[in-house]
Amino acid sequence: MRRVLIVLGVLLLLIGLGWPWLSRLPIGRLPGDIVIQRPGFRFYFPITTLIIISLVITLLLRIFRR
Repeated sequence: MRRVLIVLGVLLLLIGLGWPWLSRLPIGRLPGDIVIQRPGFRFYFPITTLIIISLVITLLLRIFRR
């Protein structure tokens, strides 16, 4: 459990440090992401982005568990 928490902490730190460069990627604005805009209201549900991120994390965990 300690190893998982340390790895997650390091990943969060790296993502935080790399945020200026990561925000330029098209992640979060993919086709299939749901955006509803009305006056005074905006609903955003990145379903395609969540699926891709889930697949990447699953593949990485399977690779590192071996």
